[in-house]
Amino acid sequence: MMTKAEYDKLTDNIIGAAIEVHRELGPGLLESVYEACLIKELQHRGLKYQNQVRLPVIYKNEEIGKDFFIDVLVEDAVIVELKAIEIVLPVHEVQLVTYLKLAKKRVGLLINFNVPVLRDGLHRKVNKLME
Repeated sequence: MMTKAEYDKLTDNIIGAAIEVHRELGPGLLESVYEACLIKELQHRGLKYQNQVRLPVIYKNEEIGKDFFIDVLVEDAVIVELKAIEIVLPVHEVQLVTYLKLAKKRVGLLINFNVPVLRDGLHRKVNKLME
């Protein structure tokens, strides 16, 4: 398991990649465009990633045939959920926390690219069950 310092370094790198994408593109595009560009930026930084990672819903130890999809999973450690919406609602943050629990991951980033300054669109969540 990664240390807090390792998570911090990795999330800083992911945030830096997202800032670079936002600097190049600005707000107002589709989420899929930001996802494709973020993946390119993660590649440039030498980070391992998977995108559109299937996350099956398990109910009473059984898959029920319904799946969620994680936008980007970086270094098999940090879930990155991307948005391009006017305002992040509590339900979006809860979605990330749910993904963290289902995937048994500790740290997640919710990044909303539809803001003038990206730092206003960053939300970091920690799965308290994994501490």
